[in-house]
Amino acid sequence: MTLRRRRQVAWTLRGSALLAVLAFLVGRSGARSGGLVEAERLFGHPVQLLGGAVVLVVVSLVVELEFRTRFSQIGCAAALVGLVVVAGPYVLLGLAFDGDGRPVSRTTHPDRPDLALTVTDVAFSIDPLYQVEVVTGRGWSARHWELGTWGEDSGHGYYQDAVWSGPDRITVTSDEESAVFVLDPATGRPGPPQVTKR
Repeated sequence: MTLRRRRQVAWTLRGSALLAVLAFLVGRSGARSGGLVEAERLFGHPVQLLGGAVVLVVVSLVVELEFRTRFSQIGCAAALVGLVVVAGPYVLLGLAFDGDGRPVSRTTHPDRPDLALTVTDVAFSIDPLYQVEVVTGRGWSARHWELGTWGEDSGHGYYQDAVWSGPDRITVTSDEESAVFVLDPATGRPGPPQVTKR
């Protein structure tokens, strides 16, 4: 392979790595409260996207550089082994603990089918940690708004229930408190909770 062809291949791989990083940024933006649901679903995979970007950059360096001397070959092998040792545990943990969580319930608003209340168990351990969100809109324009998390170390007590308690109201109850969220009628965005201790 000629030097020019190796450089073309290397820069194509680096461009693909840049696309993976941009996709990760879109997914990260979608994961925030108020972010697009589909953006998070499609691109909310940091281990795969960032790991793939790193692999593409390393492969592009290997393709572009010539390793004719013994010293350069040993250095390249040592760098690759070091990369695997450092990144391996991170990749395995990321694949084992996918941050999507386990869906518990989804309740559509009785009068507005474009609003849904979702409860997801996002715990990495045996003790459940419930994340409650309201989803507004449908399809590509759907957004999710985080109401909070309830569980042992959440500071809100153990989750018991989340219900539609009015036209634009959600009540989340735990063993310690009851939190009422009022939604903006136009956007569905929740306001700050009104908390009552039990």
